[in-house]
Amino acid sequence: MLKIVLIMLCGIGTGYLLRNKKMSFLGRIITALIWVLLFLLGIEVGSNPRIIGGIQTLGLEAVILTIGGSAGSVLFAWALWKYVTAKQMKASGSADTEKGGKA
Repeated sequence: MLKIVLIMLCGIGTGYLLRNKKMSFLGRIITALIWVLLFLLGIEVGSNPRIIGGIQTLGLEAVILTIGGSAGSVLFAWALWKYVTAKQMKASGSADTEKGGKA
């Protein structure tokens, strides 16, 4: 754990020292490293017999969590959209009334 914290602190320090340098290539490197990490995670999961043996149960739970999370996000986004648009309509309606426009 200490090793992870030290590596993170070294990265923060390096980022602080190089903050004025243009490093547009960094995003592509980070993306490539994330793909490599995901591939290695897949190898690790695929080589674990307990995980492969319970993939049906884990898969069903993952599907249920995915559907629930997505449905909750859509429902909340819809409710927020309705709230914001209603507030904007009310604000624009009161602005029109003050200017002598529509009532």
